[in-house]
Amino acid sequence: MAYTSGTAHGLHHHRHLTRGQALREAPCLRRDSLTGAIQYWDAQEDDARFTMTVVRTAVSFGALAANRAKVTGFLRQGERVTGVRVTDLETGAEFEVRAKQVINATGVWTDDTQAMADTRGQFHVRASKGIHLVVPRDRLPSSTGLILRTEKSVLFVIPWGRHWIIGTTDTDWNLAKDHPAATAQDIDYLLEHLNSVLSSPLTREDVEGVYAGLRPLLSGEEESTSKLSREHVVGHPVPGLVVVAGGKFTTYRVMAADAVDEAARTMDARVPDSCTAELPLVGADGYRPLWNQRRALAASFGIHVARVEHLLNRYGACIQDLRDMLRADPSLAAPLPGADDYLAVEAKYAVTHEGAMHLEDVLTRRTRISIEAWDRGVAAAPEVADLMAGLLDWTDEAKKREVDRYLARVAAERESQTKPDDDSAEAARLEAPI
Repeated sequence: MAYTSGTAHGLHHHRHLTRGQALREAPCLRRDSLTGAIQYWDAQEDDARFTMTVVRTAVSFGALAANRAKVTGFLRQGERVTGVRVTDLETGAEFEVRAKQVINATGVWTDDTQAMADTRGQFHVRASKGIHLVVPRDRLPSSTGLILRTEKSVLFVIPWGRHWIIGTTDTDWNLAKDHPAATAQDIDYLLEHLNSVLSSPLTREDVEGVYAGLRPLLSGEEESTSKLSREHVVGHPVPGLVVVAGGKFTTYRVMAADAVDEAARTMDARVPDSCTAELPLVGADGYRPLWNQRRALAASFGIHVARVEHLLNRYGACIQDLRDMLRADPSLAAPLPGADDYLAVEAKYAVTHEGAMHLEDVLTRRTRISIEAWDRGVAAAPEVADLMAGLLDWTDEAKKREVDRYLARVAAERESQTKPDDDSAEAARLEAPI
């Protein structure tokens, strides 16, 4: 389908493999675990960085973005929604934002936000928890990712830099949505299914990191979350309020266009047609020429070409901003403690260009240190806090509070991953601040 739409340039055709060919590609597999294989090519993205980049792109065209802001209610004139009430989570200040149309795109919180508008809601969204494990690349000898069928769904083994990502589970989640917790049962489920086809099984000691997330699935008659709809829907439950629910990253541009088109449909002035399908995100323009020049860039940066490739893959053409920062302070070219894949300059850039306001913003979202480092970022935390402190005017007390908070979070997450079920795992996770 990608080829017929003309959007698959650079991807190879899929191919069928015999058992012998498949084992040469993935020698980690047991010979009796397969009869053959089909190999295809795909793309990947870092969801947190992707979301942040979409926001930066919107801001570059005049959008206003509010970080650490929580909608606490809707403004109304009669039946019509005319805006939202917002609380600044940093200061506690409250303010109002007025709009001709409000788009509610809140994922697993859709039912909660619809309730604030005093509507019964056209859609109901159920949260499905999925967890992933991160293991070192050298622990699974393979030149290709894997997809395995399970009794409930499929299991993926995805190459991720110097790591593999193994996932995912698909279970109903009815607890607090702020930070779903992975349980020992979740981890054992993934290891058990993967080990059933491996010649050298993985153990809990091979797991570097664990993370969990929630999918917003459109609710229906079917009880199993694995069978609920992954599609998105758009509706207008009350005047002035558009709701988009369901969906996934793969189709986010279509979702955005559909939601904005619905909001524009009832406005007096004509709104131009959506151009999102052709709009490059921040850092995309100029990426390919810079990739061709990566060895010259490495010389100008004063770092190894592998470091430049890492930066290009994370920042694209925005790498020029990081080069300016390195020229101003060459010490920022040093890797972060316990997280050799990341440079100190990336922590500063996360604050100056990417809206990071807290230590966990850098260690868990602007970078993936919290799941890629064996210590979950504990060693890097003090140095990253030092780098952030000067930019955010933190006092020594504030800096210590940030580090302590992060260490408590890591300890609570580790503890939650030893618990047998969701209730006990969430209780352990809530021992640290969310």
